[in-house]
Amino acid sequence: MISISEAASRKIQEMLAAEESPNLFLRVGVQEGGCSGFSYGMGFDDEQHEDDEVLEIRGLKVVVDSESVKYLRGLEIDYKETGMSGGFTIFNPNAIATCGCGSSFRTATDAGKPSPEPC
Repeated sequence: MISISEAASRKIQEMLAAEESPNLFLRVGVQEGGCSGFSYGMGFDDEQHEDDEVLEIRGLKVVVDSESVKYLRGLEIDYKETGMSGGFTIFNPNAIATCGCGSSFRTATDAGKPSPEPC
């Protein structure tokens, strides 16, 4: 369902280790918002819900809420180092349009809906 590159996995594991909490896992999801319709959410969590989908990817526990699953099938998460900084990149094959800043997207099934807010 979701793939995480080796570089992204290393960075996430490094960040998890810095948190010093053994119960944390990576939560990935989407929420309405952003200039294209939906925005990504990715962060650490320690609270799992009954309807969450739980994945094991490269040794990481990854949890996706049931509402986000349909938007994230085939999602690819990578981590790129550029100069003195770095950041996560997301490729979503379900997105037919993305915001210029790359943090929001729209799918074909939501193409006719108005954008909730500008970039």
